[in-house]
Amino acid sequence: MTGRFITLEGGDGAGKTTQAELLTAWLEEHGRTVVRTREPGGTDLGVRIREIVLHERGHVAPRAEALLYAADRAHHVETLVRPAIARGDVVLQDRYIDSSVAYQGVARGLGADHIRSVSEWAADGLTPDLTVLLDLDVTVGRARVAAARGDTFDRLESEAATFHESVRRAFLDMAAAEPERFLVVDAEGPAAAVQQRIRTAVAPLVGIDAA
Repeated sequence: MTGRFITLEGGDGAGKTTQAELLTAWLEEHGRTVVRTREPGGTDLGVRIREIVLHERGHVAPRAEALLYAADRAHHVETLVRPAIARGDVVLQDRYIDSSVAYQGVARGLGADHIRSVSEWAADGLTPDLTVLLDLDVTVGRARVAAARGDTFDRLESEAATFHESVRRAFLDMAAAEPERFLVVDAEGPAAAVQQRIRTAVAPLVGIDAA
């Protein structure tokens, strides 16, 4: 079987974990081997980097933050993602280069082109077959996170609403620029309806009937 690389993007609270779980179950029911992973944190090294970028107390310089994400990505792609694709597996990943461009490149003001260049170098040019963008109003997303975890937010979740609005706009701009790669889904709808739209897009990639 041909290996595939599918990424899930979107703001906090958009439902990436829920949709990944539903999609994984569906793919496995149809005989595909799925490797679910995330950035940062998809490897042992990544877990340690994730702790720094999301939970470090005090200030982390934006460029340092961006390079930590890039370091995680370089190790993750080489040791986990590419080998899984080579085996014929479906890699289903929570966040990838687009998140770095949106969060560090745009919202942190480091420059989208700079961050994309560093990120693509770190990933040695690996591009997803499909990127699912779960689009959600920032206020709704924050309310979902609060309902799930109370007022416990990580470093990025704790940023002001204007920061997250910039992230959302950046994602939508990227999707508009690459419509052949992106599927934009309104994440405010029922989870089952969101999942059906995703399955319809994924099905031809993996040779499955979406019905």
